[in-house]
Amino acid sequence: MVPAVLSINCKKSFFDINQNPNQVTADKISSELILPSALHLAGAATANFRFLNRWMGYWSYNPTFNLEPEEVTYNVTTTFPEFAAMWNGYYDALFDLHNVEEKAAGENVPFYAGIAKVMKARLFQDLVDAFGNVPYSEAFHTKEFATPKYDKGDVIYKDLLVVLDSAINIFKNKPVPSRASTVDIMYQGNEELWIRFANTIRLRCLIRQTQVSGFNPTTELAKITANGGVLMSGETADVNPGYDNAVGKQNPFYANFGFTVTGTEPSRGANVRANNYLLNILKNSNDLRVSRIYRPAAIPVNPLNPFVGTTYGAPPDASLSGSNVSYVGAGLSANSGQSQWLTTSVESMFLFAEAVVRGWLPGDEQTAYENAVRESFIWLGVPSAVSAANSYMANNSIASWSNAGTTVDAKVKFVAFQKYIAMAGMNPLEAWNDYKRLGVPAPPPLSVHPGRVGTDLPIRFLYPSAEYAVNSANVLAQGSINQFTSKVFWDF
Repeated sequence: MVPAVLSINCKKSFFDINQNPNQVTADKISSELILPSALHLAGAATANFRFLNRWMGYWSYNPTFNLEPEEVTYNVTTTFPEFAAMWNGYYDALFDLHNVEEKAAGENVPFYAGIAKVMKARLFQDLVDAFGNVPYSEAFHTKEFATPKYDKGDVIYKDLLVVLDSAINIFKNKPVPSRASTVDIMYQGNEELWIRFANTIRLRCLIRQTQVSGFNPTTELAKITANGGVLMSGETADVNPGYDNAVGKQNPFYANFGFTVTGTEPSRGANVRANNYLLNILKNSNDLRVSRIYRPAAIPVNPLNPFVGTTYGAPPDASLSGSNVSYVGAGLSANSGQSQWLTTSVESMFLFAEAVVRGWLPGDEQTAYENAVRESFIWLGVPSAVSAANSYMANNSIASWSNAGTTVDAKVKFVAFQKYIAMAGMNPLEAWNDYKRLGVPAPPPLSVHPGRVGTDLPIRFLYPSAEYAVNSANVLAQGSINQFTSKVFWDF
């Protein structure tokens, strides 16, 4: 069931305001004290998809490490720890956000409730996209519902749009608290950016449903246009409560896939290396993002070829060491103090480009697409980013708009392929959802392990085993879930 007390018992960082329950009671903790921790937890939860980066062809294995059998064969079960990590991490953050929303209402600081609502929509959408039906309406109401029911994914999606309406109404009509510049560790009380972030989440909910028969987004699209559009260049939704190069204070992504305080690779990153699937795409198109998505090998076998990957699912290679192969790049993992992204300007601009191509939002489709590609180069810190992006699009068939095709479907898939490249390491969950929806990239980056089950990538996460232990009636009511055939409501 939903981990109702995780935020009290499991957080281990200097952002935790509940480390000693004997020191302060929950009813004495204000929304402005909980909010920074909740935003940090949300960022940390979305920075933890090592296995999905490998499934999506972005990362592979350090050649000296043994493979994780469940992961590389796709023969996952309810005990696969990565599923539980997402479930627990997301619900932990959502529990704190729920408390912010409830407390802010009683404290007459609705702005903080608006932030909590937007973040609630951001995280619950991910949960639906990954798991399908999940606890929602009864989640966190532990006194009334010790074992919360599972709400249907499409019902949750519909309510999330209402939640976003409520948040935007708050941002437009209620005052910004005087302390929001420090309490709001994402946008420092900038209500216009929060509105655009809410619009981006709304657009992402709509884009997901493009394959749903009879789906009509017109009314919701009008709200996006009326409320100032989506996040654009330089407007990434990210958090930073003061990340630093100290134990427990590093940026979450960097702590996972950068370096420890002493400069060594952390445990979650030590078996991560570049995947030949994406690496070959980048090399074949002379894509300068290669040097930002991946680090050059510390000791390349061939100094003229410093970017080296491994093939996902291949056995350990005794002839290579981890220093011969490329690690996560500085464009993603620059330093311990970097801000932790939740939704990047890159992702938002690619969503906007697809919406323009579909005729959903006004704009020139080529311009929208090219601006999204440029933003990827800018965000990753490619030197002379705009000119490098322009050269890339001018000289590669996979990137030149002249090759996008003439039909909406062809153009959408063209945009989606470039979005796939841009999401490398940044948001593999978004790329995975696009793959389920559009079949991009094709062919998929399948594991080469001889024990691989299935002929395609998994399309569904399995409910973690703890749910079957403590909320069995509700989770069993969802039926038998198969990672290859159990589709979420929008996947056709």
